[in-house]
Amino acid sequence: MAEFEQVKAIILEAGNFLKNREAAEHITRKGASDYVTEVDKQVQNFIWKALEEKYPQIQFLGEEKNNEDIDFTGLVWVLDPVDGTTNLIHDYRRSSISLALMENGDTVLGIVYQPYTEELFYAEKGKGAFLNGKQIHVSGAEAMEECMFAFGTAPYEKEKFGEESFRKIYRVFMDSQDIRRSGSAAIDMAETAAGRIDGFFERKLSIWDYAAGRLLVAEAGGKATDFEGNELKNEMKSSVVCANPAIHKQLVRKYLK
Repeated sequence: MAEFEQVKAIILEAGNFLKNREAAEHITRKGASDYVTEVDKQVQNFIWKALEEKYPQIQFLGEEKNNEDIDFTGLVWVLDPVDGTTNLIHDYRRSSISLALMENGDTVLGIVYQPYTEELFYAEKGKGAFLNGKQIHVSGAEAMEECMFAFGTAPYEKEKFGEESFRKIYRVFMDSQDIRRSGSAAIDMAETAAGRIDGFFERKLSIWDYAAGRLLVAEAGGKATDFEGNELKNEMKSSVVCANPAIHKQLVRKYLK
């Protein structure tokens, strides 16, 4: 198993790349509303190399590489080098590095780092969730009218999911205090774990978007599943909803069907 303090140090150092505006302006389009910058590549290459040097026996799955050979029955690093690339391009300063260590489909270690605020969210399975050394917990809300939610719009497949997503968003919005769209699922899941928001949902996320965040939420006392309430395992693409158990149940049963 990896030494957690070593891994956190790697992520903190990699966070410096996100502040390089020149690299952020070198942009390649991968698909509809889907971009990669030199920052994404620099962060992934830096973390990949550092982890490979220290833990050569652990596989590496990253957003900016071919992952066809990954065997999820073993140990696998799962990295999103920049969660919120569109935010980075616009200097919106709401982007994060998300790293998980998975074993047999379960996340056993998760880190989400927001370099602009210098906030490091992290969790080990069975040991609680923390923000900069202080333990965090999901909110205690029990009713929708107490809640503020974050959501994602599945922007890479607007034609397929746009109308459906906004119908769900509207239903949640009408019964809650308010709703937010940040552009970084990893940050939204981390902030759900910290009780800053009461829940987060998005129609379609990649495994590198949610692998770390789901452990943060679980270790903070919450629940993270797909929209049908099924456990998130090692699906490369999945819907995701997370909240405290009471609010999660309401979202799944009434709002996200």
